[in-house]
Amino acid sequence: MSEWDAGNCPIRDVMSQIAGKWSILLLHALSERSYRFGELRRLVPDISQRMLTQTLRDLQRDGYIDRTVHPTKPPSVEYSMTPLGQSLFAPLSRVLQWAEANHTLVKAAREKFDTSDLAC
Repeated sequence: MSEWDAGNCPIRDVMSQIAGKWSILLLHALSERSYRFGELRRLVPDISQRMLTQTLRDLQRDGYIDRTVHPTKPPSVEYSMTPLGQSLFAPLSRVLQWAEANHTLVKAAREKFDTSDLAC
């Protein structure tokens, strides 16, 4: 389908950023409340500082989150969800609920596939 070409596809363009494993986790956290950088780092301990910084920048660039610098010593940076991010999170939250509800079934399907002849 020509409308799905990499350079012209709005679906690919938008989904490429929000489909990453870190983006979804950070959007989920920020849907609940604002967080400082260090709080997000502790909330997702297996993300590197570099990856957290890059993912937050990408989400900010696309308009899903805001970054606010508070004039304290040292400066405090807080991230929050924008109205665009909230509008994205409404349908995304249903996918996350589905994932949680069906995780056991997905794991069982993977195990079945991995032990079958199809996995080779």
